[in-house]
Amino acid sequence: MAKLLSNSSEVKTTNTKNKLIQMIKEGQIDTVILGFCDMQGRFMGKRVTGAYCLDNDLDEGTHFCNYLLGTDFEMNVPEGYESMNWNDGYGDWIAKPDWNTFKIIPWLEKTASIFCDVYEMDGISPVAVAPRNILKSQLEKAEQIGFRPYMASELEFYLFSETYETVHEKEYRGLQTAGHVNEDYNLLQGTRNEPLYQKVRQYMDMAGIPIESSKGEAYYGQHEINLKYSDALNAADQHLFFKHGMKEICIQNERSVSFMAKPHHEWTGSSGHIHLSLTDAHTGKNAFFAGEDTGNPMSKTMQQFMAGVLSYTRDFSLFFAPNVNSYKRFAPNSWAPVNIVWSKDNRSAGYRVVGDSDHLRFESRIPGADMNPYLAYSALIGAGLLGIEQELELPAEFKGNAYADPNVKRIPSSLHEAIICWKNSGVVSDVLGDRVAKHYLHAAMVEQQAFDGFVSDWERARYFEQC
Repeated sequence: MAKLLSNSSEVKTTNTKNKLIQMIKEGQIDTVILGFCDMQGRFMGKRVTGAYCLDNDLDEGTHFCNYLLGTDFEMNVPEGYESMNWNDGYGDWIAKPDWNTFKIIPWLEKTASIFCDVYEMDGISPVAVAPRNILKSQLEKAEQIGFRPYMASELEFYLFSETYETVHEKEYRGLQTAGHVNEDYNLLQGTRNEPLYQKVRQYMDMAGIPIESSKGEAYYGQHEINLKYSDALNAADQHLFFKHGMKEICIQNERSVSFMAKPHHEWTGSSGHIHLSLTDAHTGKNAFFAGEDTGNPMSKTMQQFMAGVLSYTRDFSLFFAPNVNSYKRFAPNSWAPVNIVWSKDNRSAGYRVVGDSDHLRFESRIPGADMNPYLAYSALIGAGLLGIEQELELPAEFKGNAYADPNVKRIPSSLHEAIICWKNSGVVSDVLGDRVAKHYLHAAMVEQQAFDGFVSDWERARYFEQC
């Protein structure tokens, strides 16, 4: 069976390559984007010309400096990474295309895009710290015990009626949101920006990124788009492609969009909820559903998986909330959870069980829209598989207002606390491997140090005269 699958994959790859080459020869495509996901969840890479594609075998990939998986948001190169540093000269790695991700980009003229996986210079060994490789590693573990995760992202964001350039010139103050009232489910208010949102939905559909719905969210200019569920790797690819594409479309329309978890202390935070279920790799059925005639529709697999997620949420919180700003979103009665409990259709809980029969699943309400999907997905899957391996018992369903209970485990309140949880964890290295665990711990510490050394407007306003 493995050989047959391999042959099938090879045929699809050949057909896709031939399609691209033919489109280049016919003048339909003249630019191909070869991109990969960096640590911060950004799409990085190169644009290669059609002529280059005709003269070279794209299967060999393209080289890039390995520092791209060891930078901060401002593209600085912090010291301390084992995988890339000046002692090793910041050498190259190879980005090799995954032909299953080939897309024609509707909003860019004569342009195609292919997601790449990152390899060492031998072109064979995957680079362990690359986010897409981290997720693929967890999916292989799931496959080995007979499961295939299916996932979907719900992304909230703020739209602004000004460009990224003007926002930068204003030093990110006095931002003009594309709306002036709470827009939650408000169709009239959403109409103001519907021409742009309709264009986004149409473009994404043309690119093979199915969007189920979009709606106004709970503050001025805030909106949500729900992506259709898919196998976990494709779902993460869709998540990344949507965010990148949304920004490009906004640039073309003299708008800007932000997926920050908390763009302003007075505004509602932007969530990045994740829906997850497991499919039985042999039968194709939902492994979370116990059956119609059982007293509890949640199967033993689902209960153990969720028990693992609940047990190790704090350990993996750097992958759910990766930035200093991520933790500003967690606040009581804010629609963002603070407690690590599960409940049925209860939006005060960190984990919400929804759906029924074949659609039974759980929703993680913990990540913000600033998450890296490959890393957040990996943490959920890794923690859940650990729950199955350890045969953990799911605690009883939480009833009532989870915000009001001081006796349950809480999500870390800061990046600093999350760093301590990661550092002291007994499972992070076991699940992700030492190299990955150390790499992302260092990234978080670099981000925390940068924040700790910065003097903010708040501090000047509070202390300048009064001290």
